[in-house]
Amino acid sequence: MSARKSQESLILNCARTSYRSARGAYRSVRSVGNRFLNLIDFPIVILVYHRVMELAPDPEMIAVSPENFRRHMDYVKGKYHVLRFEDEWTNLKEPAVVVTFDDGYADNVLEALPILEEMEVPATFFVSTGHIGTGQEFWWHRLEGMLLQDGEFPSLFKLEDSRYGRIWNAASLEQRKMLYASLNRLMQKVDPDRREKWLDQLGKWTNGAHGDRDRHRSMTQEELKSLAASPWATIGAHTVTHSALSALDEKQQRREIYSSKRDLENLIGKEVKTFSYPFGRKQDYSRISVRLCREAGFIRAASNFPGQVHRWTDPFELPRHLVRNWNVDTFVAELRSFWTR
Repeated sequence: MSARKSQESLILNCARTSYRSARGAYRSVRSVGNRFLNLIDFPIVILVYHRVMELAPDPEMIAVSPENFRRHMDYVKGKYHVLRFEDEWTNLKEPAVVVTFDDGYADNVLEALPILEEMEVPATFFVSTGHIGTGQEFWWHRLEGMLLQDGEFPSLFKLEDSRYGRIWNAASLEQRKMLYASLNRLMQKVDPDRREKWLDQLGKWTNGAHGDRDRHRSMTQEELKSLAASPWATIGAHTVTHSALSALDEKQQRREIYSSKRDLENLIGKEVKTFSYPFGRKQDYSRISVRLCREAGFIRAASNFPGQVHRWTDPFELPRHLVRNWNVDTFVAELRSFWTR
């Protein structure tokens, strides 16, 4: 039995090594190909941020400190031509960068906007409308608030669901971190009603434990209007409930896409021309999503997978590079890699 386990382990290690080698080779080939394409047509790299604030803990790793963000923007402004997401991008004379934000957190207005205005760097803010002015958190922060804190918890959590139901160990903080990661992944696969039922179950299981969560709030209506009034900010749509569109049927997708556009236009008194898919990976939206965005009147839509924008890039599947809380040296190194990754 021991020999068999040893053999299985050897086979598994060989498979992992082969996978890593193949992945490395693919990236090398892709990098060479992208360098060639960049010689044919000047590329655009789109950056995506979410939050600008000092935040700990940050299990999603989406917050960038104000100091790091300032240094990022200072470097970008000094090194590259910075375009707006909604600009006309033809006839570029040099590589360019676009700055975007997803979700609609209050710190976008309170922390990021003053830096952008000071640096004179334009940015597009894709805002999910369902939480505007409610003081409520996005569902992943509610999940975090219930699970990732110290205290006494039941030893097991049972999710009651006909398809995804299962039981997790949950007594220790480490076990609840695993539970958080599992539920986070699952909640990205389901519609808002199902997700709310799960959160209700979890709330009853934790007896409503949550904590002070104002730091995770979305912007108010007045903050959104203030953001939209800035000459350095443009507002884009990002659905209503921040659900993966691929988890919804066509009717639900239409409501999420069209309603977010209409709600924003009513609030800011301007046409909203651009859209960003929640989560934005290829599995998070569908061809139906792309078609509905075209039909809704958007001119561009942002995804969330790496790549460069060229003249031939589909304007409704524009790649973006996620930025983490990097110091400026790391940011510069990452940005250099974005041109070929």
